[in-house]
Amino acid sequence: MRVIDNEGEMVGVMSVPEALRIAEDKGLDLIEIAPTATPPTCKIMDYGKYKYENKKKAAAARKKQVIVTIKELQLRPRTDQHDLETKLKHARRFILEGDKVKVNLRFMGREMAHQDLGVQLLGKVIQGLQDIAITEVAPKLEGKQMFLLLAPDPLKVKEYLKLNPKANGKDLPPLSADDLSETQHAVDVDDE
Repeated sequence: MRVIDNEGEMVGVMSVPEALRIAEDKGLDLIEIAPTATPPTCKIMDYGKYKYENKKKAAAARKKQVIVTIKELQLRPRTDQHDLETKLKHARRFILEGDKVKVNLRFMGREMAHQDLGVQLLGKVIQGLQDIAITEVAPKLEGKQMFLLLAPDPLKVKEYLKLNPKANGKDLPPLSADDLSETQHAVDVDDE
């Protein structure tokens, strides 16, 4: 087998008992690194230290890993302007915290005949958050509900936080009526 010493230098190709003897003389362990290589490669090192370093590397990799959660907002086609602004404020906070936002718009009964109002409402949501988010899934109808998925755009979020240093997700400036153009949300009901 090929043997590498504890400083990383090649010792040479030798038999297993000879390699074990060299490792024991140094007070270290003989660890097989590449068993499938020809000849197999072993390294002389402290096995406890090796396990500890691998554990630390794995922990550092997990620490750098970003877990993205999806927050969900529920809307109805008749959601009023102020309620929509409140929902958008929550969505803005979620996006600034790095979460994705799924906006569900649920239709009930005769509201299914007026899906265009739902599309307009989801258009307002997209327009209200376009300064910090990108639309990952465009408005899509599934059964009796329409949904869209918004994800934070890192460049836009960075620029937004630079312009609004206090906006850390909690202290957000209120949306004005100009930010969201108001449209009629009445549903015609024929009573016969």
